[in-house]
Amino acid sequence: MKSTLRLLYLLSTAACLAQESPDPYMGDWKGTMTIDGKTQPVCLFLIPHGSQRYEAKLVSTFDKRVPTLFQLRGRIDDSGFQFVDAIPFEANRVVRTTDDGVVIGASLWSGGGQDDSAYGTVAGRNKGSFEIEHIQRLSPTLGKQPPADAIVLFDGRSLAAWRPRDPNAGEVKWKLVEGGAMQVNGGDIITRQNFGSFRLHLEFQLPYMPEARGQGRANSGVYLQGRYEVQVLDSYGLEGEDNECGGIYQIARPILNMCAPPLQWQTYDITFTAPKLDAAGKKTANARATILLNGVVIHDNLELPRITGGAVDNKEGRPAGILLQDHGNPVRYRNIWIEKLD
Repeated sequence: MKSTLRLLYLLSTAACLAQESPDPYMGDWKGTMTIDGKTQPVCLFLIPHGSQRYEAKLVSTFDKRVPTLFQLRGRIDDSGFQFVDAIPFEANRVVRTTDDGVVIGASLWSGGGQDDSAYGTVAGRNKGSFEIEHIQRLSPTLGKQPPADAIVLFDGRSLAAWRPRDPNAGEVKWKLVEGGAMQVNGGDIITRQNFGSFRLHLEFQLPYMPEARGQGRANSGVYLQGRYEVQVLDSYGLEGEDNECGGIYQIARPILNMCAPPLQWQTYDITFTAPKLDAAGKKTANARATILLNGVVIHDNLELPRITGGAVDNKEGRPAGILLQDHGNPVRYRNIWIEKLD
């Protein structure tokens, strides 16, 4: 694949931060494939793992949870690409033995490309061809402006609305960076103001960490009322579990994994209904949340039966702040505002 294949993050109408990706290949691809005589549309998540190594997950659509058609691993460089089925070694896949070892039944996907397109052939266990193009799915709510009655929590210029989670820790140590953003640094932060029920908009950007894995890959979190964590993580192309991006930590996985590739600005739009308390302070109704990740509903009026790990306290039903987690990775946030609903 030629070195001219470059992905420039687009300027959205909402003044999305434009920058050139350090990885011209990662991200969404879409096109058609013909495998064993059957032609069908295909969508591909290309996930970077460092040193020109990638994982490719092929599905029928980006728009819903569907079975994985093919899971591949391989390399890409200026001369082209080669991928093979990401399969465990199993005796029933041995085709034959040779003096050099065993031959495993698998498929080889290889080819090249130019600009933002790629094409190639499939040989081996499956046979066929494919043509795909590099695309980008941007959130329709990027840069969404606050209504007149909203409270702006971060506008790119001041951290005055925030304090450290530890009230004795002094000033917020998070960094103001280019593009009207702030970058995680020096501990969790929480809003000085408390909230009951609300609508929240925020935008976040995950760092490029291709060598990292699992919870070490661009980890942070947004805590509603400081008690219910909406996970922030580089979960691009993964299954979308409750500990991945969009998950309510250890409570509910998202309806659909809408996590974008690292370095692309993403959005959370959250409507939160606070728990109800009786006159004695006993909880009579659980919190609920409707959450959109990148403009798509991933939790629809979801009941939150309990607080999640890392909560500031267990005083459900009492107004509290919005907490942003420092998990040791340089995640960035911008354009944060909130509307009170009670």
